[in-house]
Amino acid sequence: MTTTREVLIIGGGPAGHRAADALRARDPELATRITVISEEIHAPYDRVALSQRMESSVDLSLTAQTEWHPDHVSVLSGVAATSIDPIGHTVETSDDRRLPFDQLVMATGSSAPVPDIPGAEHIRVYRTIDDVDWLRDEVARLSVSLGRAPRAVVAGGGLLGLEAAGGLAARGAESSLVHSGPWLMSAQLDQGAGQALGRVIAGKGIALHLGTRPRDIQLTDDGSAVTAVRLANGQVLPADLVVFAIGITPRDELAAAAGLELGPRGGIVIGTDCRTSSPDIFAIGEVASFEGRCTGLVAPANAMAEVVADRLLGGFAEFTTVDDATKLKLAGVDVASFGDALGTTEGALEVVYADPVRGVYQKLVVTDDAKTLLGGMFVGDASPYAMLRPMLGAALGDEPGAYLSAAGGDGPASSELPDSALVCSCNNIEAHTIRDAVNGIGTPDGEACTELGPLKACTRAGAQCGSCVPLVKKILETELVKSGQTVSKALCEHFPLSRQELYETVRVTGLTSFDEIISTYGTGRGCDICKPTIASVIASQHQGYILGEGRAGLQDTNDRALANLQRDGSYSVVPRMPGGEVTPQKLAVIAQVAIDFGLYTKITGGQRIDMFGASLDQLPEIWKRLVDAGFESGQAYGKALRNVKSCVGSTWCRFGVQDAVAMAVRLELRYRGLRAPHKFKFGVSGCARECAEARGKDVGVIATDKGWNMYVGGNGGYQPAHGHLLVGDLDDETLITYIDRYMMYYIRTGDRLQRTARWMEEMEGGLEHVYDVVVNDSLGLADELESAMAKHVENYEDEWAATLRDPERLRRFRTFVNAPEEADPSHLRVPERDQVRPPTDEERAAGKGVLLSGSRIPVREGA
Repeated sequence: MTTTREVLIIGGGPAGHRAADALRARDPELATRITVISEEIHAPYDRVALSQRMESSVDLSLTAQTEWHPDHVSVLSGVAATSIDPIGHTVETSDDRRLPFDQLVMATGSSAPVPDIPGAEHIRVYRTIDDVDWLRDEVARLSVSLGRAPRAVVAGGGLLGLEAAGGLAARGAESSLVHSGPWLMSAQLDQGAGQALGRVIAGKGIALHLGTRPRDIQLTDDGSAVTAVRLANGQVLPADLVVFAIGITPRDELAAAAGLELGPRGGIVIGTDCRTSSPDIFAIGEVASFEGRCTGLVAPANAMAEVVADRLLGGFAEFTTVDDATKLKLAGVDVASFGDALGTTEGALEVVYADPVRGVYQKLVVTDDAKTLLGGMFVGDASPYAMLRPMLGAALGDEPGAYLSAAGGDGPASSELPDSALVCSCNNIEAHTIRDAVNGIGTPDGEACTELGPLKACTRAGAQCGSCVPLVKKILETELVKSGQTVSKALCEHFPLSRQELYETVRVTGLTSFDEIISTYGTGRGCDICKPTIASVIASQHQGYILGEGRAGLQDTNDRALANLQRDGSYSVVPRMPGGEVTPQKLAVIAQVAIDFGLYTKITGGQRIDMFGASLDQLPEIWKRLVDAGFESGQAYGKALRNVKSCVGSTWCRFGVQDAVAMAVRLELRYRGLRAPHKFKFGVSGCARECAEARGKDVGVIATDKGWNMYVGGNGGYQPAHGHLLVGDLDDETLITYIDRYMMYYIRTGDRLQRTARWMEEMEGGLEHVYDVVVNDSLGLADELESAMAKHVENYEDEWAATLRDPERLRRFRTFVNAPEEADPSHLRVPERDQVRPPTDEERAAGKGVLLSGSRIPVREGA
């Protein structure tokens, strides 16, 4: 009889989560039962992404707990471990439990230290979700109570300090940053890089006070609130909020009380097997002291967790080195470093490009013969990082300066990573693992991963921070070419051109019909892929009635009916409600229509009312009543704007700082009916509380006291993604201009059925490239993109209003050739035998049936 082994993990952070997940994956027979003891009430979450939480209440969970087998992994949330008995193999908890263990994994992480200075009880830290949520809400509260922007002083010029200062500034606070070093990130960056970063940060309105530190916190007379911070150099900074982010202190108090060996600077001493001085106790992550040091980075914590999982199941994996490589965006500025970035190796040479005006600093560290890469450092432009990081310790294929993008280099095109190159440092994935997966080696059932999504899922490369995704894609395409497969961008078998190429072809030639396009640039008669794609391309460029000029046969089923086909063969009707705003009189019309036609009604997630159960021939009568009441089509059936979700904004909400409803209405009326590679949605939130969930939309707009922050690339659906901040504090007109450019650039360059999130992810340069195009007009397309959008706005016509005006257009909603002109809402739609005469040749070509008598028989168009 097999005995289930009990493994306890103390700590529910990223390291503890990775250890539990790695054990679960390696133990399909469930021979190990895992219990995670977590002080926090939250599910394990991504601490690296805390800056996103400062922007809005996004879900940072790493893995849903439901994905863990309930008999295999249990999580005790909001429970602290209070003592460890290494001899008796038990752990006592704050809820009076005594839990036995066979092996124990210490993943207690670290805490944020606060110095013992006067007023320290009013200092806040930037460490957990609760810390960040409190800071976000406090800035909002202070803004209201003070009637001005709150003044925030952040101590600490490292990673967390910069994130905190940038996040508070983005929330509308006046941020000052105090750092004891002579330049920012002085522990990670050299003087040139630190000063370049400082110039960019100061340019964002964050005041810098370097070479000093806080000496005391000054308070109001009753000691209830902060008024200022006195620095060691005597300067006094007015303050309403003080945040310290001056490093981390390993949470090793439990280990110390249990008699485990600690490092000279704290932390639990571990060997290459991640064991502590007690053989059945392991330590991983920030609390682990390896070779005398603790580290707060994700990659080493993940590597330690994998070693522990392997060792617990009888393996011999070893943790041999701490990978300090990191790529971050601090306060909107790219910062990255890897290897010997400070050039401490004997004889090392530094190749540097610095542009103080642009705030760009790039450095490569190489051996004295300038051939072998030892490290690198980037500020302002970190685009070379993804390519160079895996080449650490390898020979460069060209002179070092050729790899510095800021100087115009991009590295030799022929350079290929060695198999041992570490592509994904978060998950310790080497190049050979990715290549093997592409070729079906070592994958489940030997299936080759020839697409990016399955490749990421199979190898885990690019599945965490995402910085290596461009490199993973490049390896994928290279392997496909090497195996004799063509990396085709063809739209389908009938068109060798990609959607982007077809879009440009139609734009330049001015062609307006499918027949002209396929006869000139394609072959055959087309298919269900190319027909709707070209119909969308034509619609986005030439406007006009969507079903006119022979384009009806190109459309998807939903577009042909101007309604959504449901599983029972009926259709749904969704009238537009810009910004979710609707009058009581219009609501009454919807209610009466639903009653008269026996329709099921539901409030959608996009703040509209959906009516289900209409037959094809009922649609015109339903829409006639809706159009007469002032409604228009909501385009719920098209690859177009679905809706603009909004909160009530400053009109009603006491927290609102801008009129979210007015902006949402304006956006929805401007972009209604705009055809795109895929459907897209907008959201407008009237304050940073983000009630409209704008960051989950393709374009999200969030109010600040200075204007609007514009987020892009958020999606729901199959692969949810949070939007990225493109630019902040925009006035109304600039916001509209940037949305115009963004949407038209997406429409011009996006692939078929590609959502904006995937479009940006797979585009070379990603968010930075989109920013340059939209904001800096780097491609010189701004006027062209704006003109195209203006043309759409000028020529927009409601599709259902246009249909109702034209008797010929209404004929397509008759189920049969000789069906009555006026539909009877109460008719039965039950098929009966022997009621259809043989159709004529013309009718057969049109796919129509002919009603003889009795009830109507639905016949699918084109059947």
